[in-house]
Amino acid sequence: MSEQPGADTTRSRWHPRDLVRLRGRDIAGRSHRRLRRALALGCLIAAAAMPAGSSVAGWPVTRSPAAGPPVSGSPASGSPTAGPPVADIPAPTILRMLQMNLCNSGRAGCYTGRSVARAAEVINAERPDLVTLNEICQDDVPALRRVFAEVHTDGTVVSAFQAAGDRPSGADTRCRNGKSYGIGLLTRLSAPDTRHTVHSGIHPTQDVADPEERAWLCVHVDSTLHACTTHLAATSRTVALAQCGHLLDGILPAIRRSTGYAPTVLAGDLNLRAGDPDVRACAPPGYLRVDDGALQHVLASTDITFRRTRTVLMDGATDHAALLTTLTIDGSRASR
Repeated sequence: MSEQPGADTTRSRWHPRDLVRLRGRDIAGRSHRRLRRALALGCLIAAAAMPAGSSVAGWPVTRSPAAGPPVSGSPASGSPTAGPPVADIPAPTILRMLQMNLCNSGRAGCYTGRSVARAAEVINAERPDLVTLNEICQDDVPALRRVFAEVHTDGTVVSAFQAAGDRPSGADTRCRNGKSYGIGLLTRLSAPDTRHTVHSGIHPTQDVADPEERAWLCVHVDSTLHACTTHLAATSRTVALAQCGHLLDGILPAIRRSTGYAPTVLAGDLNLRAGDPDVRACAPPGYLRVDDGALQHVLASTDITFRRTRTVLMDGATDHAALLTTLTIDGSRASR
């Protein structure tokens, strides 16, 4: 994992069967959480008076009317509708997030050796605020982090990596180049002193016929956003659903109890077909979802709405198109 110095960060690794114990957590008590939420709300209200293009707690703030109707299912395109500024409420945060499965282990049939270079091109062209990465090697994270930092010179860049487990060895799954294989996440903070914590682990339910043990990874940006990625089991739909439900119904509530609530988004290759009605079964009530028409999905809590979703071609460098989603985080609806 590579991180820009200056930000207050805590790394928390979880035992698969322990949803309560969090290592490295910094809990100052219920009263402190209330104060922190109050301060965050004050910052958002102050941000509403800023001119368009300013930022709050890590991402650009755009003054806009209420977002359109929720989007669910296959990708949709469209542009936000312009309108007059909304006064007396916290300005919503507009977040561009990019999900990519790079098939870069060197061992799978979809490996081309070109996916990281193509991912760098897409990051340069699309300028996302958040990138979630599946099927990567550990050294891919610093390579893409450098590109991401060149795009976002006005903030602090945070990167994180979590290796998939290897059941036969009890260690990490390895890429052909010997580096650990797994999932990653890139994001940015506008202020270097913004607190963030990294949480990661291995799902407790695994397909015992598959030596790869699937992982999850989350970055919690204090009072602003909880961003997660995972790459679920490809060999068993039942196991993939169990892993998805465990993350959303077990892991995330446990993290919230320790860090405080923040709007939540999960993106990844869930290995669950877009048309499968059971893909909704792993999401808590009220969560919204978009997908790429295949296996990649983005799920979001009720204080986030989808403005626009489209796929970005990877020119044959990997077997998955990238999924680019623009989100509106409504601070006035954030709760808990």
